[in-house]
Amino acid sequence: MKKRTKIATLLTTLALTASMAACGGSSSSDTTTAAAGSSAAAADTSAAEAQTVYRTLDEIKESGTINIGVFSDKNPFGYVDENGEYQGYDVYFANRIGEDLGVEVNLVSTEAANRIEYLQTGKVDIILANFTVTPERAEEVDFALPYMNVALGVISPESNVITTLDNWNADDQMIVISGTTAETYLINNYPDIPLQKYDSYATAKNALENGNGVAWANDNTEVIAFALQNPGYEVGIPELGNKDTIAPAVTKGNTTLLDWINDEIKSLGAEQFFHADYEATLIDTYGADYEESLVVEGGEIPAN
Repeated sequence: MKKRTKIATLLTTLALTASMAACGGSSSSDTTTAAAGSSAAAADTSAAEAQTVYRTLDEIKESGTINIGVFSDKNPFGYVDENGEYQGYDVYFANRIGEDLGVEVNLVSTEAANRIEYLQTGKVDIILANFTVTPERAEEVDFALPYMNVALGVISPESNVITTLDNWNADDQMIVISGTTAETYLINNYPDIPLQKYDSYATAKNALENGNGVAWANDNTEVIAFALQNPGYEVGIPELGNKDTIAPAVTKGNTTLLDWINDEIKSLGAEQFFHADYEATLIDTYGADYEESLVVEGGEIPAN
């Protein structure tokens, strides 16, 4: 008899538990759904925040320091000299920005492939690293007014000067730097040319010198500089594709800093600052002949 009572009690308990579970099923599901929705919303918020990490103009001023991304291996635009000091056309401009803002300049070494990432993650406030303006990049960062003209160029050894990309030998490889407009242009316009990709100017330079590829495609300002500084090489294609411009970039949506930079570029144009920059940093490489074709003063591109 006691055994039956225990069984009956157990069955009753199980029934009550099942009933309570059935009654609470909808509530449990709602809670789970709400939690999932909350997590998804939090994830969306986090993703949005991750894309808008930046310091406003006032925050930069309050901190007393501005972080500016420049190249450290791209003479004469951004490089570190024998004394460990940053030099070059972009560095000259970066220092003037800090002076006019009244803050210290923290120069951050960057490479072509991580320029956008450094802005989006807040590692730098501005990129001044030979950043060519393109529609694709403008979807991810905000470009200020331009301060230099640029096109693509192709350099190769004098023993085998490449003057055209048509009828390319399928066994030959073209050297490019990852994340540059040269890489994008060749993929889109010459998909059959095998690309040998490198992460930095220095490694691409070494690859060309070691004969790892038959030619190197990059900004024409850079390959012209390389040819002038390194006997035995020639820029067989001085202009490839469209002419573009170089401009400072800030994180998408950082309007206070963007507006200040645009006003700064216009103001500097009145004193012919970028011509002075050219004469201080680039003339030894390019001479006076390239000055008017390369420099953009006051953010204004002269009409052709």
